Formats: sequence, structure tokens, C-alpha cells
Amino acid sequence: MKLDVLAFGAHPDDVELSCSGTLINCVNAGKKTGIIDLTKGELGTRGNAEIRAQESAKASQILQLSVRVNLDLGDGFFVYSQENLLKIIEQIRKYKPEIVFCNAIKDRHPDHGRGSNLVSDACFYAGLVKIETNLDGVPQEAWRPKVVYHYIQDRFIEPNFLVDISNVIDKKLESVMAYSSQFYDPLSNEPETPISSIQFLNTIKERCNTLGRIINVEYAEGFTAERYVGVKNIFDLL
Repeated sequence: MKLDVLAFGAHPDDVELSCSGTLINCVNAGKKTGIIDLTKGELGTRGNAEIRAQESAKASQILQLSVRVNLDLGDGFFVYSQENLLKIIEQIRKYKPEIVFCNAIKDRHPDHGRGSNLVSDACFYAGLVKIETNLDGVPQEAWRPKVVYHYIQDRFIEPNFLVDISNVIDKKLESVMAYSSQFYDPLSNEPETPISSIQFLNTIKERCNTLGRIINVEYAEGFTAERYVGVKNIFDLL
């Protein structure tokens, strides 16, 4: 299955929190989308790997993903290595995305920046014909996505461009709340964490609103680009 857009996250819920509105827009435009989680998020204070997997499946249905894969590289302890690069390269070559989204280039959680670097480099190496990969015993052809964009997470990073998600903000928040073990639940007996408060939940929408005001829309998501963004028609920038 070839995808148009493939989003990577160090943990289940990274993508939902940061760029799910943009993915929903892509699906609404007839594009095929997918998510690859690098880990199961098993070190999270609340919930566990099994619960996170169930929540991930629920979020995937809300987002109408064509595919979702978990590479189980090890929450908190995955490293930049040839082995992990090859696992990501295999997925890029399998799904042949035109666009890749990945974690913020730097962030509060160490996994985010490390995952960002891994995925970005894997996108480049996936295009080198002398790097050989076999998935399920089948040799793979080289494939390099046309662009790699980094979404913005906990720390504010000046975006290079913004995507209007005003029409899908409610669906974005629904996908986030699929992870009920992680976010605000007044009935939960789990320990409180920085992301389980009602304040954090409110900031998700508030940040989108703040970014939206910059481009005169109600809600937006921001991205940084590894190279200059080009358009064929100047009116595409309106």
C-alpha cells in the first residue's frame, strides 16, 4: 500500500497531539495516511503498553488511517543506531510516502528530538540504492520522500508554515482524548502528571487558536521544514 503522508511519533499520541488535524485534512482531500509509532510508550506514568495500544487503535479509527505500525524500539532507551535506522527505512520503502511528518527537532522529552533525528536521517538513507533492505524476505526498492516536516510539541518552536485546521479541530481533540489513560479524566485514580490536568487539555486547543490567529483562521497546526518550502502558484499561499 502506497501512502501519501506518513507521520512518525516517538510515542503513541505524539502525532495526535501535534499534527492530527493536518492528517484529517489530508484524508478529507482523498489522501492515504498512516502513522508509525517508534515505541509503545510503556514508560508513561499512567496506563501501560496494552492500554496504550488499545487507545492507539481507537485514535486510528477516528483519524481514518490506512495503516498504523508500532516498531517497539523501546520507550526512553531507543538509540540512534544502524539497526533502528534500517527498521525505519523498511517502513519508508514499504509505504513510499510523498510527505513525512516527524517529531519536533528538540523538545522537553529526550525521545522526541532523538526520534526526529532518526526518522529524518532514515528518510535520506531510504533513497540510497546501495543500502539493501528485505521486508518479509522481499527485497525493497529505494525510496526517498519528497519532503520531511517536523511538527511542534511541548516547547514552542517558531513554525516555518501553518496549516488551517479550523474545520477539524473537534475531530483532532477527539483523537487526543482517545488516550483516556493519559489525559484529563476526573474519575481516574492514576497519579497526576504534567499532561493529565485540565489545564494541559485546554492548552492544546489554545495553542492551535494562537497559531490560527497568525494566518487569520480560527485554528492551525505549525511545522518546521528542513528546506525551503516552494509552491507552483503564488495564490496557494493565500
